[in-house]
Amino acid sequence: MKNLRFFLNLYPSYEELSYKVKRILLAGFSAWGGLRQRHAPLPPQCDNYLKMQGAMGSAEMRIKMSELKQGFSGTSEYVASEQLMASVNVAIALQKPLLIKGEPGTGKTMLAEAVAKSLGKKLIIWNIKSTTKAQEGLYVYDTIQRLYDGQFGEEGVDDIARYIKLGKLGEAFESEEQVVLLIDEIDKADLEFPNDLLWELDQMEFYIHETKRTVKAKNRPIVIITSNAEKELPDAFLRRCIFHYIDFPGEELMEEIVRTHFPDIEDKLLKNAMDVFYWIRSIKDIRKKPSTSELIDWVNALQIGGIPLEKIQKELPFVGVIVKKDEDLDTVRDRVN
Repeated sequence: MKNLRFFLNLYPSYEELSYKVKRILLAGFSAWGGLRQRHAPLPPQCDNYLKMQGAMGSAEMRIKMSELKQGFSGTSEYVASEQLMASVNVAIALQKPLLIKGEPGTGKTMLAEAVAKSLGKKLIIWNIKSTTKAQEGLYVYDTIQRLYDGQFGEEGVDDIARYIKLGKLGEAFESEEQVVLLIDEIDKADLEFPNDLLWELDQMEFYIHETKRTVKAKNRPIVIITSNAEKELPDAFLRRCIFHYIDFPGEELMEEIVRTHFPDIEDKLLKNAMDVFYWIRSIKDIRKKPSTSELIDWVNALQIGGIPLEKIQKELPFVGVIVKKDEDLDTVRDRVN
């Protein structure tokens, strides 16, 4: 109940919420209304909503879509589960970064692309490497270029601002329109990297010491952060995020995902490929289980190669597309034989 009241304090106008977020909160509102005799009165927006329910009746409780702001609901190229769509929309509503974890190849990076496309916003990608420092995402002072210009008598050398290059986070803050910012594979950086971004992601501003200027976000970006769980992230960083783990797709969802890429695929080819794929994933001795993206590549290879259906399970053609380690190849071939 405290969490729900906190949410409503952030958004005093119920109409500001997206349709999907309203549906998520519906059960909480209703349950809270049933306990109102033992707790403090409902906030006005919650109380009014319950009254609206009673007045409209259960058959007319749905809110007109034309009156609501649209949230993320997936795209024609990206199939998202209900839980994932809810996490994205709650993160947007609460104005918090969305931290996405999951197996490699489950579509974490593609999620940011899908959110940007669905909401009609520009996507800015900050690819994190093992050598990446948090400062690089804010700005870089190009002292080498300034020294070079000074040696050759270039004009404007005294203007330090000319040599301040904004990083990806700085670009997102300076954008005139709201953007989607993807911080991709944050766990690749050193352990202090997430802590070094706490203030900037929380307050949406940073200070440029060389020019004594504070850069504040003109429009708070939608921040999506991905991690392959190679390192544990600090608790202080996790507290500031909405977390979602992308479960590996079941067969029904996987079929839907593959069909978004290959709408005209033969049913038998897809079934045979998926049977082999999930069989390989079920082998306990497999060190690197094949991912969704690798299944898509394998299906594409099978179609291009024109492989007869009866050979898919017996010979495992192009198996190197989905099995990438020598030990795993030996294990799969031994099982087939």
